[in-house]
Amino acid sequence: MTTATRDLFGGTIKALLPTSLIDASDLRQVPDTQEVFLYPDSSISVIVEILERVAASSFADAAKFHFDSLAHDNSATGTQVHDVTVIPNDRGDETPSVIVLKGRQQVPKFNRTVPDDVQILMGLFRVEQKNVDLVVTFNVPVTSEDGGAVGDEGLRAAQADFENMVRSLQIIDYGLFV
Repeated sequence: MTTATRDLFGGTIKALLPTSLIDASDLRQVPDTQEVFLYPDSSISVIVEILERVAASSFADAAKFHFDSLAHDNSATGTQVHDVTVIPNDRGDETPSVIVLKGRQQVPKFNRTVPDDVQILMGLFRVEQKNVDLVVTFNVPVTSEDGGAVGDEGLRAAQADFENMVRSLQIIDYGLFV
């Protein structure tokens, strides 16, 4: 899949994303604190969100807090955290290192009886000086009754897109976080 650097939040943040992604703001209202992208051939969604920094005793606890908050918002019936790691920013810019959480959530959709099994790929950038947590979330349905799920190949592709995005994400203008 072809990727290119994409401007987020009016160019204050830049990151590599697949060129085929659909900007959800072209389809519906998106809050000013979010950038939302959709894969054209599946139900994968990408959300970049500016949130208030959470008080947490460790990076892992902060990532798990945001994962649990997402599970609550999704009315998840089950969750599992598989892994939390830190990818250091070694580019020499001021963008914080990213905390990566990989997990799963069982998310009921609409009035369906069987919840979707959704792989969650979450990147957390803790912008301490601005009291902000910048959260990147890839929601990747691996089973779904609506046909939007991806197989193993689609999951691997989404994981590669996620890695490219969080490794390349660069905060250009910290004035965004006022």
